[in-house]
Amino acid sequence: MSLHLCPCQLSTEPIVLVHGGAGNINDAQVPVAMYGVKTAARVGYETLKCGGSVLDAVQEAVRSMELNPQFNAGYGAVLTWEGKVEMDAAIMNVVDLNAGCVSVVRDIYHPIDLARRVMEKTRHKFLSGEGAMLFANEENFEILPEGALVTNKSQQALEDYKNSLNVTTQPLCCSDSNVGLCNCDIPQALSYSVLNDFLREFGSQGTVGAVAIDELGNLAAATSTGGITGKMPGRVGDSPILGAGTYADNEVGAISVTGHGETIMRYNVASRILGLIKYENMTAEEASAKVLNDMTERFEQSAGVISIDKSGTVGINFTSKRMSWAYQRGEELHYGADRDEDNVDIVGQPRLNALDLCV
Repeated sequence: MSLHLCPCQLSTEPIVLVHGGAGNINDAQVPVAMYGVKTAARVGYETLKCGGSVLDAVQEAVRSMELNPQFNAGYGAVLTWEGKVEMDAAIMNVVDLNAGCVSVVRDIYHPIDLARRVMEKTRHKFLSGEGAMLFANEENFEILPEGALVTNKSQQALEDYKNSLNVTTQPLCCSDSNVGLCNCDIPQALSYSVLNDFLREFGSQGTVGAVAIDELGNLAAATSTGGITGKMPGRVGDSPILGAGTYADNEVGAISVTGHGETIMRYNVASRILGLIKYENMTAEEASAKVLNDMTERFEQSAGVISIDKSGTVGINFTSKRMSWAYQRGEELHYGADRDEDNVDIVGQPRLNALDLCV
């Protein structure tokens, strides 16, 4: 099995880069988000340094965020209109371009683990809904009681979303031309642009993702999400779609995307970025910036991207108000949430006990 490595990649400095979602992260949430992404980056990096593969690194980084209620993944995932948790995830291994994807997953802590199990233990690349849950049962995943992943934060977000829709639609539904239709259908009463404004405000920032490169130049990517607040049951976003929200290829780079999923899918964001890297000789940073700016200009929707190209160049870009991110390279832990922000901690030794993953 060929790894398609070139000599220049044999001394690549390992990097683990994560994001905690793009959107309107308020000031009070920033410190909590920063702690979460910094921890995830360190967990992923420790996994690499302790002999784990690059695929292990992105999986462990994402797992740490799936357990953090600050993020819209796993415990803390946002709710459908009916108040249920339905989650999507994808993971990709560049050695043979293998991948595992799941969607409409319920009642498990770690959708990213299920995605990897799909990749390694089935002949398929994508399982969804009932089929995904049957497979989870067969693989002895812990199936939680219904509602165990619902948090106070996600319930409040759904309530706020519904209340805001009601406030806006009441005058529309009860206008002179709609007498007696005060219970009219919300999507029919609202214009597309008004609905988009609601999605920006309640768009459920917190999708998590990780990309990494090891010293041999091997790349991997992983993404996990609960979707958007108030979504229809069965809705699938960009995160589990290869080439839209997640992709990795040793010959080009690794990508994880966050933002408005319907737009990211339509614009095929990850594939466009990798195409610019491969065919236009752009860096990960340059290609990500161009694709996101073009997407936002065309569709008036925002997104964020973390990327690493095959030379180990990091790309961190977003057109939303904020995106929480962090990466570790050597003893340097970089992190930020605002534009042009790049804070650096020197982590060094000793390791934190909670992050000492070496056995």
